[in-house]
Amino acid sequence: MADNSRPAVDTGRGLEFGRRVLAREICGLQELTEHLDGSFVQALDLLASLRGRAIITGMGKSGHIARKIAATLASTGTPSQFVHPGEASHGDLGMIARDDVVLALSNSGNTTELTDIVGYTRRFSIPLIAMTSRAKSALAEAADVALILPRAAEACSITEAPTTSTTMALALGDALAVSLLECKGFSAQDFHVFHPGGALGTKLVRVSEIMRGRDELPLCEPDTTVADAILIMTGGGFGCVGVADRTDRLIGMVTDGDLRRHMDPSLLQRTAREVMTPAPKSIRPQALAAEALGVMNDNKITSLFVLEDDHPVGIIRMHDCLHIGVA
Repeated sequence: MADNSRPAVDTGRGLEFGRRVLAREICGLQELTEHLDGSFVQALDLLASLRGRAIITGMGKSGHIARKIAATLASTGTPSQFVHPGEASHGDLGMIARDDVVLALSNSGNTTELTDIVGYTRRFSIPLIAMTSRAKSALAEAADVALILPRAAEACSITEAPTTSTTMALALGDALAVSLLECKGFSAQDFHVFHPGGALGTKLVRVSEIMRGRDELPLCEPDTTVADAILIMTGGGFGCVGVADRTDRLIGMVTDGDLRRHMDPSLLQRTAREVMTPAPKSIRPQALAAEALGVMNDNKITSLFVLEDDHPVGIIRMHDCLHIGVA
C-alpha cells in the first residue's frame, strides 16, 4: 500500500519562509511611503469634491483589492461602489454617473477588460484615477491622476504572483480612505451610523440609543412613603426608584440595598428622603454605553439614571449594555 503521509514541515525553514515574505512586503510598503507625491493629493482633491460616488474597479487580484477599497471608503463616509469591468462591458457602465469619480486598479496598467470603462470616462468627462505600477501604461496615460506604485519585488520570486503589489495597492487605498476621513472631519459617531452592528458599532453605541425613556422612569417625591416608593420600584422593574424634588432634579435614589440597610418596624412609614442614597451616580445621554457599563461595574450597581442638567431623562441597566454586546 502506498504511503500517502506527508513529511512534516521543518519549523525553522517554515518560519524563515514566512518572515522572508513579510520582509519583502514591508520593504514594498516602505518604498511606497517614500514614493508618495503630489499625485496623491490630486487624487484626494478629486475624491473630496465628488458629488456622486467613488466607483472602484479592477480585474483579477486587483478586483479583489478594489472591492475592499470600495468597502473602506463607504464605511468612512465616501459613497462608493465596486463595478466589475467585465460586467461593465455588458450594461453595468450605466452604474457610472457623470458626478462620479472612477478609481481603476491594474498592476500592469494594460488590463484589456478595463478598456470600456476607461473609454466611457473619457467620453463623458468623468474623472479617472489610475492605480498602477507602470507610468507608461495605457491606463496611466489616459487617467486624470495616476498613482504609480513602486516596482517592488513580489514576495514569490518563482511565480511573481501578485503579493507585494496587491499589499501596496491595498495600503494606498487605505491611505486615501483615512486621509479623506480626516479631511472631512468624519467623527466616531458618523462611523457608528455606518456600523450599527458588529464589534466596532457596539463600541460606539450611545446611552441615548439604549436607555429607557422618561415615560418608563420610576420616580417619586422626597416625602413619598417608603411603602409607596416600593410599589413604584416594583412596577418599574429596575430594582430602584429615583427621588426628584419639585423642580424635577434628581436628588437621590432608593435601592433594594437602601431598604435592607434601613430595615426596622417603622420602615414602611418613613419617607424616601430618609432612606435614599443622595446624589446617586448618573450618566449623560451622549456618553458611550461602554462608559455607562464601566461606571456600574466600578460602583457595583446595576442601574444608572440618565441626566440632562440634573433632570432625569432616562435610565440604563447593566443588562441593556450586555444585551447589545458591550463588555
